[in-house]
Amino acid sequence: MGGIIEVLLGFMDKGGDVLWLIAALLFVMWTLIFERIWYLQFGWKNDVAQVIGKWEGRSERKSWEAEQIRAMLVSQARMQINRNLPVIKTLVALCPLLGLLGTVTGMIETFQTITQFGNADPRIMAGGISMALITTVLGLIAA
Repeated sequence: MGGIIEVLLGFMDKGGDVLWLIAALLFVMWTLIFERIWYLQFGWKNDVAQVIGKWEGRSERKSWEAEQIRAMLVSQARMQINRNLPVIKTLVALCPLLGLLGTVTGMIETFQTITQFGNADPRIMAGGISMALITTVLGLIAA
């Protein structure tokens, strides 16, 4: 078990700080996705039953006021169903952008290495290019 953690930490270090940011973003995003799945599996039916119960518990359902109340009940149920979806969509959109940030960070590191050592030795540049590619791919995969 300890070997797997060491390999994972080594991989995360190769990706740099941006890869840790992508991992944190993925954790939050999947937590919200699983919350929505849980709600749709277990909570949604109860909320719908409550809305129907409130509507059917009204003695008068034909007036303008009753229609507005029905619209409000439906709107509240819709808001409950769609809760956190805009946040999830935003997090999905951020993943490739963070991958591109990692690309830029890796390329800057590569150029700094070239500047520091004064030549374009592939072994010297490999770390920065590796960081750029790892974060790009994982940002796209995450999205």
